[in-house]
Amino acid sequence: MMYPLVLDLAADNIPVAVTCRVLGFSKQAFYQWHRNPVTQRDWDDAHLINAALDIHGDDPGFGYRFIADELAVGGIAAGENRVARLCSQERIWSIHAKKRGLNRKAGPPVHDDLVKRAFTAPAPNLVWLTDITEHATAEGKLYLCAIKDVYSNRIVGYSIGSRMKASLAVAALRNAIALRSPSAGLIVHSDRGSQFRSKKFVRVLKAQQLRGSMGRVGACGDNAAMESFFALLQKNVLDRQRWTSRHDLRLAIVSWIETTYHRRRRQRGLGKLTPIEFEMIQPVALAA
Repeated sequence: MMYPLVLDLAADNIPVAVTCRVLGFSKQAFYQWHRNPVTQRDWDDAHLINAALDIHGDDPGFGYRFIADELAVGGIAAGENRVARLCSQERIWSIHAKKRGLNRKAGPPVHDDLVKRAFTAPAPNLVWLTDITEHATAEGKLYLCAIKDVYSNRIVGYSIGSRMKASLAVAALRNAIALRSPSAGLIVHSDRGSQFRSKKFVRVLKAQQLRGSMGRVGACGDNAAMESFFALLQKNVLDRQRWTSRHDLRLAIVSWIETTYHRRRRQRGLGKLTPIEFEMIQPVALAA
């Protein structure tokens, strides 16, 4: 890092040999650097850092291990230790990491709170709620991102995976959009999880002309209607037994949502109708 100083001093008529002697390195080392000031390794590291920043920008929850995996998928060869060194050098850390002395806080919201705990809507596809839950199996954790329409409490989209990545939330949102074809202006409300603040998720909202909404830090009540669904899922599926595989738990979750919750579980808030019955009957009642 001192070599550029030699050039500056040489421009002021201070001999290169004198500067090198004072700074403690040889003229040969300086001239070698001068012929090739940026090594191939430096260039490669710079490209790796740029790629890592792009990956981390899309999903702030990614640490160096996930970043190394994504680099490999993108055709960029780099050892995990090298990625760890560069991420540490550039302070590219997962927002979930607990680094001593960093005093980490929850990330800033990318949307205002447009719901303000008013978990009702006069028609379908006006307000959706979303969140992510997890449960352990013998093979490791399984994550579910679900999207709920506050009009009928129906789960209009969901995605299940072995990693809590932004792509999990994006897949759930795309699933809901494909099934419901919402109009522009629909509100998608979440907490401040990194998956919902990620560039990928925000890009899908903007592309579909949907409005994002976020609650406050640590205020579970700001997304209470979504939490109530996860509480039911916990009681009726997740905690009913020890799950030996992700596959078995995935099947159990899908089966409970599509058969029991949507078609058999009557809800007092819906006039003792199931979510699907409510969506089928209520429009007729409104028209009458």
